[in-house]
Amino acid sequence: MSGNSVKSEITFIAEIGLNHNGNLDLLHSLIKSSKEAGANISKLQLGWRGNEGELNHIKEKDLENIFNIAAYYDQNLMFSIFTPEAFKMIKPFKPKYYKIASRTVVDDPGLVESILEENIHTYISLGFWKKEGLPFLKRDNIDYLWCKSVYPTPSWDLKDLPKKFDKSFYSGISDHSVGIEASLLAISRGALVVEKHFTYDKSDTTIRDHALSITPIEFSQLVSLGKEISKITYQSI
Repeated sequence: MSGNSVKSEITFIAEIGLNHNGNLDLLHSLIKSSKEAGANISKLQLGWRGNEGELNHIKEKDLENIFNIAAYYDQNLMFSIFTPEAFKMIKPFKPKYYKIASRTVVDDPGLVESILEENIHTYISLGFWKKEGLPFLKRDNIDYLWCKSVYPTPSWDLKDLPKKFDKSFYSGISDHSVGIEASLLAISRGALVVEKHFTYDKSDTTIRDHALSITPIEFSQLVSLGKEISKITYQSI
């Protein structure tokens, strides 16, 4: 393959998740900041710790406001869908993407099948999937993500990171490690999707995800370095 090889652009996903700490004003700011940091998609969670009184209790009116915020900043929005109720609530908003968390692949494959039948671009993490082969029949609207469902993921648990993503069934990585090094390594090996947790304050103990997240400055570095590494990688093939 020559140095003029054509490749797809990397998709950078800022996983805000529950790092809004239940504060929708903070969520507004995080969506804005993730867009400014270079994220192609800002990702949240729907149906996880979502009962009344819990950290991620998002009502239909809240959901409408969140989509309006993303539209204002011209930012793509994606939710991990954890329950049939969450799926029912989000469908009227006609999302461009869905995300399936590793635990949902194992705990509720029927829900995943229902989501896939919508024929909307769906990213599926396989951190909990321990069986041979893939959990769902091949579809054009699926991108599988390599990950380890350990929070945070220590460096020694990354030893089976694909050596060449284009030779595997993974499109990219959902990275739960500390820092941006593992994501950059994945990009150097051909990953075209990188999902990374996003926060303002890694010392925040409201939930564990803050500690394994990266800040807006670090996310900007990931995007800038990742794009350059990707260019070098494909030019050298």
